[in-house]
Amino acid sequence: MLAAELHRAGLEADWATLLWEVAALPPAGLVAAADALAAAGRGADARQLLRQGVARPVPEIADALRLLTGDGRDRQARALAGAYLAVRSPEDAAGVARSDPDRLVPLLLDAARGVSEERHWDLVHAFRVAGVLA
Repeated sequence: MLAAELHRAGLEADWATLLWEVAALPPAGLVAAADALAAAGRGADARQLLRQGVARPVPEIADALRLLTGDGRDRQARALAGAYLAVRSPEDAAGVARSDPDRLVPLLLDAARGVSEERHWDLVHAFRVAGVLA
């Protein structure tokens, strides 16, 4: 409702600023906000929010993915991983995977397939170079 009212009032820039601020939430809150936007029919805003939120340092993304998968929130973990892989380098993703290869390598590889076949193979290569995939 807030987004619709801001847009109706000609305050699109304020909506963009609000999304930017929400992107600074802890990762679990970021994913919850993106879920709420998607459920409200604002899929483009949800995707933008996730893209903005993955500008975080590698350790924060790794912690968030471990937290989400550990809590059984696999769909949210895949959404965050997919957004991450769409904008960050395969080498960054290898850094994420290093923190928990058993859990994060399969998640990241699956998410990479959702981005593109090329991203998937780039990630496989980066994982091999980083030593997290045989």
